[in-house]
This record gives sequence, structure tokens and C-alpha cells, in this order.
Amino acid sequence: MGLNPAQSVGSLHVVLVFVWVSPRCSGFFPHSKELWHLNRTWFFHGSLGPLGLRSMLLDEYQERLFIGGRDVLYSLSLDRVSVDHREAFWPSTDTQVEECLMKGREQAECANYIKLLHHYNKTHLLACGTGAFDPVCAFVRVGRWPEVSVAPRDLCPMRLTGATQVKYFGGELYVALYTDYWENDSLLCRLGNSSYTRTERNDKQQLNEPKFVGSAVIPDNDDEDDDKVYFFFTEKVPDAESGNSAVYARIGRVCANDVGGRRMLVNKWTSFLKTRLICSVPGPSGIDTHFDELGKYTIFTWNIKTFILMILFSVNVFRGYAVCVYGMDDIRAVFSGPYSHREGPEHRWSPFTGRVPFPRPGSCASRVNGGTFSSSRDFPDEALRFVRDHPTMFQPVLPLHRRPVLLQTDGERRLTQIAVDRVEAEDGHYDVLFLGTDSSVVLKVITIYNKETDTMEEVLLEELQVFKVPVPITEILISSKRQQLYVGSEFGVSQVRLHQCDLYGPACADCCLARDPYCAWDGLTCSRYYPSGLNSKRRFRRQDIRHGNAIQQCSGLHIKADERLAFGVESNSTLLECSPRSPQAQVLWFKRSGSSKDEVVTDDRVIKTAHGLLFLHLRKTDAGTYRCLTVERGFVHVLATHVLEVLQEERVGELSHRATSDRHGRLCLLSVPPQSPKDSKVWFKELHQLLDSGTFHGVEEYCEKVWCSERKRKRLQSIQPRWKYSSALERQGRPRGDRPRLPRHTRGS
Repeated sequence: MGLNPAQSVGSLHVVLVFVWVSPRCSGFFPHSKELWHLNRTWFFHGSLGPLGLRSMLLDEYQERLFIGGRDVLYSLSLDRVSVDHREAFWPSTDTQVEECLMKGREQAECANYIKLLHHYNKTHLLACGTGAFDPVCAFVRVGRWPEVSVAPRDLCPMRLTGATQVKYFGGELYVALYTDYWENDSLLCRLGNSSYTRTERNDKQQLNEPKFVGSAVIPDNDDEDDDKVYFFFTEKVPDAESGNSAVYARIGRVCANDVGGRRMLVNKWTSFLKTRLICSVPGPSGIDTHFDELGKYTIFTWNIKTFILMILFSVNVFRGYAVCVYGMDDIRAVFSGPYSHREGPEHRWSPFTGRVPFPRPGSCASRVNGGTFSSSRDFPDEALRFVRDHPTMFQPVLPLHRRPVLLQTDGERRLTQIAVDRVEAEDGHYDVLFLGTDSSVVLKVITIYNKETDTMEEVLLEELQVFKVPVPITEILISSKRQQLYVGSEFGVSQVRLHQCDLYGPACADCCLARDPYCAWDGLTCSRYYPSGLNSKRRFRRQDIRHGNAIQQCSGLHIKADERLAFGVESNSTLLECSPRSPQAQVLWFKRSGSSKDEVVTDDRVIKTAHGLLFLHLRKTDAGTYRCLTVERGFVHVLATHVLEVLQEERVGELSHRATSDRHGRLCLLSVPPQSPKDSKVWFKELHQLLDSGTFHGVEEYCEKVWCSERKRKRLQSIQPRWKYSSALERQGRPRGDRPRLPRHTRGS
């Protein structure tokens, strides 16, 4: 079956036209406020309402991001997804929709959801849509003038929830899917120019109700004839003793050049083998908890010959997730090991101990396997009969370090996606994991294995709220070249920078304790780390990802925290702000009153929060100097020092109508009389920080910071008459030049 995009297959003609669309404001689905104002993210929501995203494809060669949605295919710029996009409308035909509705389907189900996008060559994409349960595929030319020809229609699942895995390699397509509407016939096949090879029909030994997750072409050696195509799936495995079925995570493989046998297994795989993927943690009574529900996966390399497979698993017993990592050397060793065998349905599975025929069943017709056979059609019947009866390997594939690199069992979030970026740091290479959740959050994590203690440390670097409204993240792609993350959801696509080092703080210790492989202290600030030779202008680099030893890395580079003057009204509440930048830091509060210095004891009245120390009912004895410290990996860091003064409520009322101006001569209202009891609470909270009698030294600074901002000044002017500055001072009995001043180091705090 030919797959030349220049030819038409069948009588169905599909016309896709890419249309340039002018840039527009992406306001349909707003960004997270923090990422937006940091200029770290850009958003695309589509031009037809909710995007209905089903697939994403990153094309570094064309410098485009292709998005498959509901009735439309988008082409976005990798530099900015929010501008200069193209769109090709591809809805279901009227006939398809009419037939779909007659089958009892809803209108939304009868749309054309583009579920498959795949590179065909440098100029064409293979795109497939559900077509109102009448699947349709097309070759799409991605150049300036698009040209489209029809592709084989059985590459796309009929059902909206169907899972299809397609890999294009060597001019041929390797496909895993269900071919029928009721999902009875599972299929793993190759569509080539001169051959068609598939799994045995209704053979439960090969595939038993599989759910396909992914596929990959991973070379074993320099011999191209020995290349394998790997498939990842789950399937049911019956238990002969209990009669029940368990779900196993599987990895299967076939030879890329397998064309079937001559007399046996004609047009069937002669090389199909599979085995179990283990991802488990020890449980009570020595029983392991297995994570067997396969999720998303990623494959990356340390070098040309070393491939690493990282898979996201889940478990049905409870809401738990794990990430396990597998080395391709371990996977190849299992496929070279003993086959699984049993004499009858009542016997247990055991390793096959008899004679294994030549060539080894499951091997490829290649030079590294002796070169005796030029094609799988030349394999002897004995070898073909053996591989048909023994498609499963006895030994499972175990993860590196025999445990997950990341484990989540709290059930707060559901992990949906995984992507990995391999980053070179000062003390080695690190795999930065980006984990998508069901609440619009992307977790940026690294894991560090300690060989001495045989333990795994998880370090949460950032939580990125990429969408404002909580929605499940359905796709994550990384462009290491551009240092960008592309995150997809049902409603749109976000583009986020992989790092923003200056957020970790202005000190060397902040940068070091962050343990972000992308960032290092360069002597001036926390900035992007580049490997040796790439940033020779800044040779003063301090970074310690494995240990985060700020004591050693940042000796003599501490920044002293300025003292901040804080006011509180007796019997009211007040907050002393202190927010650690690292989620791993332990926060301690100390109070100095006179010569004594004691740790603050919290109770129902004094509470430690994520934003600082909260006093719910302030007392006179609470006055003093408070210091906020963080302790992380042995490093003590002073984040904030507050000098708290407690004011009597009676003195606040005396100054309720006092006004003054800041040092730039702008109008600043000191107080606004409350209009209701509700307003009174807000008014007293703001007012007590503006008092300037006796110990009240913060008027000018607070006035400039809070009340004299342009937005608040205009709002106050709209509800109060303009007061002249001179008359306000005259009512206080104070000359114009007699205004309180703050020490220089406390201004703007």
C-alpha cells in the first residue's frame, strides 16, 4: 500500500487551506497574573472559541507548532504562539454529520477532532481526524502553498476516546489501534509501499484488550537492518488460579524490516515480543504496590547510543502516581533473556529451558545476527512457530535504582503529562521534569539519587500556573533550542519560558538554595547558567545542584535585611510579612525585646502563615523587633526584620481627618471617614500605619507607597473633595517645611 503524498488514495478528497490570521489579543482564556506580568508566558486560544485540542506537534525545521483541534488545524510560531498563526478549517462533511446524528450521537461528537499529527517528511504532515466517527486522513504540505492528498483512512480511531499510535520510519508507517467501532480487533501493523504486516487476529497471547500509549524507533546498534520499533501499552493478563484478570504495563517490539514469513505467519509479525514493565514501591507485609496504568512517556539520550525511557504511571487502588526511568540496555537484556512458557492453561508460567531454534525467535534479519538470512521470509518454520507460541519474555524490565524517581500519593492533584529536559550543570547533568496536572499547574521538578544511602530526593523547583482557570493539561512539549515550554489544554496553548532565574532572589544564597540547573550565581545576580566556554565573560559562577551548599558557595556574600517599621493597633490584627522563596525552607521567627531574644511561640492568637506572622489580637507586650529566619540545608538566612510598634486605639481616632503630602508634592489623603461598620475595619487597618505623632515616623513613606499611587489617588479623589496641602498642615499647627522624614534605608520598604 503506497503512501506517496503526491498520489490520492481512494475517492475521498480533502482540501485544507492555511489562512494567515492577523495578531489579536489573547483574552479568551487569560494568563496567570504572575507569569503574565513577568513577561514569561504567551497564550493562544484559537479563533473559533474553545480550541478542543487533541494533538500537538513541534516542528523545529519549519519553526512551527502544529495544533489539532475541533474542526481546525493551526500552525503557530515557535517564537510567539500568540501572533502570526495560520489556520486550516477541516470540519466533518454534512453527510458525515447527518449519519453520525442518525446513530444517536450528540452534535459535539460529530465534529472532526484532529487526533493525529505526525511528521511524514520535511514538507508534509500526516493529519487524521475522527470525521464524525468516519475517520479521514490527509497529507498536508506545510510550505507556503499547501497541497493536500488523501492518506489511508484506517490510521485514525473511529471513536473519540480511541487511542492510536503511529510512527513513521524508513518510508513506512507503524500503527497501533483498534480497527472496528466496538474495539474488538486490536492491531499492530506496518503500512509500507510493497508490504502489509500485522499481529495475529484474535490472538490473546499477542494482544489481550490492549490500550496503546506510545511508540518509538530506537536503534540497537549501527546496523540499520537491526532497528526495532517499540510500543508501550497495557493489557489484561488472566490469572489461572483466581480466574480474575490483572492489568500489566507492557513494552513490545518488532523489527522494522519484518515482512512476515513465506509459508507460516504470512503478512504477520515474525519478530513480535513483549514483556512487563515494573514500577512499584514496597508496601506493608512485604507486598509491593504496583503502578500499572501507563500514562505519558518521554525518551531522551545521554549520548548517541544511550537512550533513557521515562514513563508516568498511576494506580487504580488509590490516587497515586509514580515516574519510573528505564535504561535501554536493561530492556535489551530482558528481550535477550528466557522466554515465558507453560505447558497448559492450569500450569504456572516458567522460563523456557528447552532448545531455542536458530535464528533466535524475535531477532531481525540483519548482519549483526549472522547475516545468514536476508529477509524474514527466509526464516525456518521452527523459529516462526516458536515465536508465535512464545511472544512473552519471562523476566520483567525493572526501573533504574529499582524504584520510582518520583512518587506522589497525596491525591491532591492528578498528573496528566510529562516532559523532560536534560540540562548540564556545574556538577553534572540533571533531568528537569515538567509534570502537567489536572489543575492548570505544571510542576518543575528534579530528582537526585544518593548512591551512599540508596535514596531518591525530589526537589520541587517551581509550580507554574499556566492557565488561570483550572483545566487538565493534555500536552507538554519542550523546545530546548528556544528554552520554551509549550503546554496544551482543551481551551488553548500556553508558551512558557523554562526558567526565570532572577525570581530566586537578589542574594547568592537564594540562587544556590534554589538548586535550579538552569541558574547560577554569576557574581552580580542569579542568571542563566551556560556550560564552560559559553559564558566566558562571567567566570564567577557558583552553583551546587546536588547539595545546595550555600554555606560553602556563598561565604562572605550575605545580604543584610533592612529593618522595616510596622504599626499595629491594639486589639486589632496585623501581619508581619515574610515569604520564603524555597518550599523546602524552614521558617523561624525570633523576637528581641530589650536584651532578650526568644523564638516566637505560636498559639491561637499568634499564627505562622505562608505570608508571615499573623497577630489576630494585638497586645502592648507584642511590641518589639521581630526577625524572620529561614533554615535550609544548614544555611541560616535572615529574610526580614520588623520593628513593631503597638498603638492605642484612642489615639488613632484623634487623627482620623489628618492629611499631608509626599515629598514630590502630590496630594495624599491620610484618612477617609468610614461610611459603614464594614468600611470602618478596612479604614482602621490602613489608618494606623499613617500616624505621625510621637513614634509615628512612617507617614511620608507609607503615603508614597500605598495611598499616593496613581490608581488609588484617583479613586480617592472621586469620593472626596480635593484638600489643599497648605490648609491641611495649618490645621495641624505645623509649618510647611516641618515634615517628618524617614531614615534612607527604610524608604520604600
